[in-house]
Amino acid sequence: MIQFLGEYNCKIDDKGRLRMPAPLLKQLEGMVEEGFVLNRGFEKCLVLYPKRAWTNITEEIQKLNIYVKQNRDFVRYFFRGATEMEIDNSQRLLLPKSLSDYAAVDKEVILFAYFDRIEIWSKEQYDGLLDDEPNDFAALAEEVMGKIQGGNGRTDLS
Repeated sequence: MIQFLGEYNCKIDDKGRLRMPAPLLKQLEGMVEEGFVLNRGFEKCLVLYPKRAWTNITEEIQKLNIYVKQNRDFVRYFFRGATEMEIDNSQRLLLPKSLSDYAAVDKEVILFAYFDRIEIWSKEQYDGLLDDEPNDFAALAEEVMGKIQGGNGRTDLS
């Protein structure tokens, strides 16, 4: 199971290339050769998936009944803009202009790595997202995490 972790400040060069930070590259070890898929996020960000994570997501989406219009709409929107990517020999990704425009990604970006994905945010959008932090994070944690079966606060699931 893939478990990325971290938040990284990065810059995009004049050609639209993003250099991957060394600590994140270390976490990507063994996945760089397989390639990646870059897609639109649910919010105004981009999401970079290792190919194996993308395969898992697409297999899940393929279970949707395409005879239901809402499902077809979701599939079309979800896959819109999805692009296969490779990290070049200089550890850079060339971001497609259409996806960069969607996420308002320009010069400064934040890479937010969690679970099996890496979100790419414009610094301005990401800072705005953090400004919208809930007043009572403990209450949100209880509401969200309290729904997990056996939610006893233990991290050792034994």
